[in-house]
Amino acid sequence: MKVSKYIDHTLLKPAVTQDEIFQLCKEAKEYDFFSVCINPAWVQTAADLLQDTDVKVCTVIGFPLGAATSEVKAFETMNAIQNGADEVDMVINIGALKSGNDDLVFNDIKAVCDAAGTNALVKVIIESALLDSDEIVKASELSKKAGADFVKTSTGFNGEGASVEAVTLMRMTVGEEMGVKASGGVRSAEDAMKMIESGATRIGASSGIEIVTGGISESNY
Repeated sequence: MKVSKYIDHTLLKPAVTQDEIFQLCKEAKEYDFFSVCINPAWVQTAADLLQDTDVKVCTVIGFPLGAATSEVKAFETMNAIQNGADEVDMVINIGALKSGNDDLVFNDIKAVCDAAGTNALVKVIIESALLDSDEIVKASELSKKAGADFVKTSTGFNGEGASVEAVTLMRMTVGEEMGVKASGGVRSAEDAMKMIESGATRIGASSGIEIVTGGISESNY
């Protein structure tokens, strides 16, 4: 697989402008990234700009705190799909996980998976920097049990973001049946290489251009 096809070209800042979304989509087409990852308000714009390409439209659900109710997350998912989203990256209820309320976490993830159905791929952001190792394993297990397609390290808004240790642990937990997305702080070709070697099958980054032009050999992957 081409290195560029590991990358969700990401722009999730609160003050993103229309011109920046236009530029992001232009870059995604030029560099042949897997997707653009944007806030829900921009999904329809991106879907229109990318409709004649194979670049997917990814958006975020319950972002960045994960503290919305499951009903709200489910509605947000359905709305995003109606507007053209191919993939949704949902944030778990982090406080519920840390409280030991596994049923709430499972049902929260499942609500989004059910809302997405076969219309969109679901990635579950576990916010690994806020979790200990046991919690990372638990969040990954619950994501797999709920029917998600991927587990994802981070929003990029809390803590250090992705780490080799977290990616390795997530991959060991979910096996080969699910994807693992490393996101948050992946800014260089070297960073991306470490994540891929640790088991990541997708990279979320706002520095996608720097990654693909920064020295990763296609022959390595």
